[in-house]
Amino acid sequence: MKNFMKVSPLRLLDMASESRLGPGNLGVLIARAGVGKSACLVHIAFDRIFAGDNLVHVSVNETPDKVASYYDVIFSDMVKALEMPDEEDLRLMVERNRMILAYMKDSFSVERLSKSLRNLEQNLSFKPQTLIVDGLDFDTVSRGLLEDLRGLSTEFNMETWLSALAHRHKNETNQRGIPYPCDKLDDLFEVIIQLAPTADGVYLRLLKDHGHPVSPEASVRLDPNTFLVIPE
Repeated sequence: MKNFMKVSPLRLLDMASESRLGPGNLGVLIARAGVGKSACLVHIAFDRIFAGDNLVHVSVNETPDKVASYYDVIFSDMVKALEMPDEEDLRLMVERNRMILAYMKDSFSVERLSKSLRNLEQNLSFKPQTLIVDGLDFDTVSRGLLEDLRGLSTEFNMETWLSALAHRHKNETNQRGIPYPCDKLDDLFEVIIQLAPTADGVYLRLLKDHGHPVSPEASVRLDPNTFLVIPE
């Protein structure tokens, strides 16, 4: 576990003013299709689980089996890459501390999610400290839905990470340096990070940090196969 925590993508937040996103806050990972957004998001999940959080992974339009299978593949690759000796203990921790909720065919709503979280707490005594929402369409998502998610995060005292799909043909960037599709919604997020491929490799960059100034050098280079941080 210690080996993973040293190379987790969230080591990026070591360069931030605060060490984590924090309860009641929204964070977003922006990336184009095929760059590794889902793998990076799963590594964020592992980071929080191995730090002791209970985590709920919400998938929009993917089945629970497919999400669980994706976790298994990334976990196996991570164990092999880091030569982790405690594989079974870590796998058990993931299974015990993670719940997967899936909403198919545009059935997702914050109200339904709230009911699901209450059911988990009341029936299984499972209360998450971290929520991941993967698959929301940021081309059409409403400000109201994101505001409701932030309210839900405050109500349940959890931090919430989302993914946002960027597009090659949409290059809008606001005056604060936040690109589409979050350029008009950045005030709703306390932390914004971007997964960006370059000629030198794949970088995870910090674009917003709880309202504090962000250094242009606040980035980590990721292994394009494992999406773990490459130590400098």
